[in-house]
Amino acid sequence: MAGNRRIRVVVGGVFDILHVGHIHFLKMAKELGDELIVIVAHDETVKKRKGRPPINPAEDRAEVLRAIRYVDDVVIGEPGEISLELIKKLKPDVIALGPDQDFDCRTLKEKLRSIGLKVEVIRLPYLYKEDRAKTSKIIKRITEIFCD
Repeated sequence: MAGNRRIRVVVGGVFDILHVGHIHFLKMAKELGDELIVIVAHDETVKKRKGRPPINPAEDRAEVLRAIRYVDDVVIGEPGEISLELIKKLKPDVIALGPDQDFDCRTLKEKLRSIGLKVEVIRLPYLYKEDRAKTSKIIKRITEIFCD
């Protein structure tokens, strides 16, 4: 931390069925600064991006995330793609992207600069190689075990 200035890190995601990959991601993101704010994807955004509604509504996903020690605050995103206005309001120093998020770091950084924000955009590595750390794989295993 430079002087008394706190470094604010922002991440975003669905976080529908929380798993160990999410925890590793949040821990790594928190290590990039002093304060971690999570933007939880709006239910409509999940439906549009994943082709299915979320298992858990955004309010529940946010509540679960608030209980994680690495997370300082949680906000629910707006419907649609990344809201530059929301990011501007949150005033991050760093935006950490997950390894499976399909955003280009450079493009996002340029969009942020176009609205007057100088934000470092970092892609975090995928540390957990098992299928247990993918929500889609967890859903598949649940249906195989309980629906066959």
